Amino acid sequence: MVKVGIIGGSGLYDSEILRDAKGINTSTPYGDPSSELDQGMLGGTEVVILARHGKKHQFNPTQVNYRANIQTLKDQGVTHIIATTACGSLREEIDRGDFVIIDQFIDFTKHRTTTFHDSFENGMKHPSMADPFDGKLRKMLHDTAVELGYKTHNGGTVVTIEGPRFSTRAESKMFRKWGADVINMTIATEACLANEAEIPYAAIAMSTDYDCWKENEEMPPWQEILKVFENNVDKVTNILIHVIPRIEELISAFGPDPVMYAPE
Repeated sequence: MVKVGIIGGSGLYDSEILRDAKGINTSTPYGDPSSELDQGMLGGTEVVILARHGKKHQFNPTQVNYRANIQTLKDQGVTHIIATTACGSLREEIDRGDFVIIDQFIDFTKHRTTTFHDSFENGMKHPSMADPFDGKLRKMLHDTAVELGYKTHNGGTVVTIEGPRFSTRAESKMFRKWGADVINMTIATEACLANEAEIPYAAIAMSTDYDCWKENEEMPPWQEILKVFENNVDKVTNILIHVIPRIEELISAFGPDPVMYAPE
């Protein structure tokens, strides 16, 4: 049985895409998640939506209880997680409003717990993170976005910074030299924990700005960045509406690990 968890990034907390939606309050050994869960049906698939920063966007990126968020989705029986996020572009070819289906991350955070393994008391745990984003989900997201006519980049490295401040120009240029394509403040942390929880995880990143590496233009204020995301949120929603039934169909037809969607 497929049950999809959607972690809504800035500007995407809308449960109206669900039929028979109801709110569920949960707690975990790691504390409370960022928000109550909205659970309902999208087509024939059960879906749970969680607002990463809280429904009032009250948690900054460091304050988000990532462990509780992933744990509560696991406790609810979620089999796949799709995350949405706003990001800054570090590449000229990734324009404002473009989608990037991320395949790698660089973790540049400093103050977060990125593991469920607080102790080696019951044995050593060194989780593999070579390919942190699920190849099957990534392919479905990319193919769906392209079919819908949205400019979408297949693969890309996100550098996740601590926030809430944006990068200095020197940092932004350094991240480009490191090979990063986009920048945000949340995805690496989530991907680490989803992998440890053994839940396939993929992310749709929407470029909203060019960070600050482009010296011929000013970094826009957060309100303008959010406006770009909100102006394109219908596209993100449309991708989700079309891709989630595909997950159900694929698993029903080929089982949980179909070879046809192996990572590229």
